[in-house]
Amino acid sequence: MLSHGRFVSNLSGTSMLEIAALSFLFPAFLLLCKCYQVHLKADANKGARTCCLWSLFVEFTFIVIPTLSILTVLNGKVYPLTAVLVCGLVLAFFMKRRQVEAAQISNKDEKLLRLQFLSSYRFVVMLVTCLTILAVDFKIFPRRYAKTETYGTGLMDVGVGSFVVVNAVVSRKARGLSILKGKSRVLQNTGPLLLLGFARLLFTKQADYQVHVGEYGVHWNFFFTLAAVALLTNIINIPAHLSGIFGASILFVYQLCLLGGLNSYLNTTQRGASLINQNKEGIFSLVGYWGLYLLGVQLGYLFFQSRKSKSGLLTPLGVAGIWALAFLFWSLTVLFDRFLERTSRRSCNVAYASFILAVNLEGLGVLASLEVFPNIQLLLLEKIITENLLATFLLANVLTGLVNLSVNTIFVSASAAYGL
Repeated sequence: MLSHGRFVSNLSGTSMLEIAALSFLFPAFLLLCKCYQVHLKADANKGARTCCLWSLFVEFTFIVIPTLSILTVLNGKVYPLTAVLVCGLVLAFFMKRRQVEAAQISNKDEKLLRLQFLSSYRFVVMLVTCLTILAVDFKIFPRRYAKTETYGTGLMDVGVGSFVVVNAVVSRKARGLSILKGKSRVLQNTGPLLLLGFARLLFTKQADYQVHVGEYGVHWNFFFTLAAVALLTNIINIPAHLSGIFGASILFVYQLCLLGGLNSYLNTTQRGASLINQNKEGIFSLVGYWGLYLLGVQLGYLFFQSRKSKSGLLTPLGVAGIWALAFLFWSLTVLFDRFLERTSRRSCNVAYASFILAVNLEGLGVLASLEVFPNIQLLLLEKIITENLLATFLLANVLTGLVNLSVNTIFVSASAAYGL
């Protein structure tokens, strides 16, 4: 049975300051690995297979293990580790900048269509998500990182919003490409997500897998939210350069509805017999997630528009702009949370949307610093996961379900849980 470890009943969950530190730490591990090139290949004479295995081993050691440790045994050392990594990255940048060689990139290279730091960030989001959904039900995972019940900012509250933003930033519309029309194209975009949503619903019912209905509702789940957002985007075609205006407008009108009484309806435990009442959290929060998605499209559009025409890299001004936006949205989050309405993943209100944008822009800002090193390539582990995102997430969910059904996680020791 799935424990209630995924949720915390206190109001605040993880402090925003700690989440800001974590938003720096997770991509910083990857960035440090790239800068110091600890993924150097093994002796070429040993063959390509040995080189790949060695690369995976080293990348796992320097990226996955530190990330898992921060989520478990080192969760009390977040701030000192942040200071250490800042110093390490400054030193790495100084050393790397002196030996960097200009990369010759062809204008016809298809990689120009996708900035590398965006792929790196998608990898970080997927890695942290997979590790947290497995670790959360063990005692070694700090309760303050779990999802908040109604209001607050737990680390795991960042998950669904980050997926929405990451999908938006690299969407066809953000890249300046036309949206593929037709029923078959729409089905191609939403079909796999709908299939996974119904598969998860069927599995949880058949296996008597306990689900917290206050998260999305009785039948709704994460996959249905992603599918519905994709469907809305295909049906209502909003130009990329206007997405930010429409997204912000949708969020603020939705916020007025929440303050007008909708949040009372969403937060009550009473449910009627209709499908809407039984899944009210998942259905109504779609408005907020759609507004968040449109803001993400606007950000992606700005990223791709600010590339250097010849190299496909962001300009230094573009990198500085990401950090400026991160600071802006962190400031707005504090203001909205204090004076408008507390941050709520459950309803995806304005404060939550601003919070998600702040977290993701900070992570993107860390990895966008790679743009000063045009010859650094994706690591092998990054390539494997970013090219199989849906399969990776599905596998992580299946393994998590198997672990929870076969092991009583509450009584597993810290050392055994860390090994799992």
